[in-house]
Amino acid sequence: MTGMARHENSVPVLVTGACGLVGRATVARLAELGVPVVATDIRTPSTERVARGWRDRPGVRVEWCDLTSSGEVEGLLTLVAPSAVVHLAAIIPPLCYAQPALARRVNVDATRLLLEHAEALPRSPRIVHASSVAVYGARNPHRVDLATGTDGAVLTADLPMRPTDLYGLLKAEAEQIVRESALEWVVLRLGGVMSTERQSGVDLDMLHFGTLLPSDGRIQTVDVRDVAHAFAAATTAQVTGEILLIGGDDTHRLHQRDISRDLTAAAGLPGLMPLSPPGDPDDDTTWFATDWMDTTRAQEALGFQHHSWADVVADTRRNAGPMRLVGRPLVPVLRPVLGRRIAQRGRTRPFATMPAQA
Repeated sequence: MTGMARHENSVPVLVTGACGLVGRATVARLAELGVPVVATDIRTPSTERVARGWRDRPGVRVEWCDLTSSGEVEGLLTLVAPSAVVHLAAIIPPLCYAQPALARRVNVDATRLLLEHAEALPRSPRIVHASSVAVYGARNPHRVDLATGTDGAVLTADLPMRPTDLYGLLKAEAEQIVRESALEWVVLRLGGVMSTERQSGVDLDMLHFGTLLPSDGRIQTVDVRDVAHAFAAATTAQVTGEILLIGGDDTHRLHQRDISRDLTAAAGLPGLMPLSPPGDPDDDTTWFATDWMDTTRAQEALGFQHHSWADVVADTRRNAGPMRLVGRPLVPVLRPVLGRRIAQRGRTRPFATMPAQA
């Protein structure tokens, strides 16, 4: 299998943030490969519900840990003595903007604690660190890219980090901690991670946040199952000391409006989401930190791209099931309600206006 060597059977991989979207998929992928997994997260009613689903899964055990507590982190690493740590725990947008102090404790301080205690182990593990393309900062697709001098250049691993929002700043700082550590490390910078699972409800904060994003902003999405393949492979692949960009194949090179259009239609809710305005071509501050990326090296090393954008849409449609028939008649009723949640409502300019995020 491309990028995947054989683990020592008795030495587990530790997955932090295991009950999150990427964490759940990564635990499942490692277990599927026969790799013993220790899943860790902070204990809450929601994470306990996720953990109950692993009770009968061979090779998976749960150890609760607050990664912001030095004592708990030291105890966890001493107990597990992992061969690798897939470090996914993070506070992501939009919550990180609402709770910046918590975001710093989790995204930066906990990363430092984890690495300090990992370095003290008799046998140091490899760290596979989850980062984000947000470290590159806001990306105006209408401007010449200042780093390369080429119009419409895609993101590459060697472009400098120039974060423009809080999330990007914290991820860049955490990356620097990882890259300066004495451990074997790999950094995976993620694009827009997508899940095809049926949603049990509507996250109004996420909905509000989505309406801030310019409809013509570029984004490279990636199926969460493929992200899990990448993290699992990176625990043993010959990629030590590399930064790899994790996005789907070229069919995932989309604009923000494409995601809303395709996925609402697949869920049986065509036209549900009012279209956000475009970004201002002459104002870099109206854009978000997403763009298309060069995933050539990551795919070569990890062999993770298995689901096209068409697959994502088709699986979303299939997983929606009978709800597709129930939801369609509700669109005329729900659309005005959602319209009242649109962040750009009442704007005086024809362009999207991103709020201050740092």
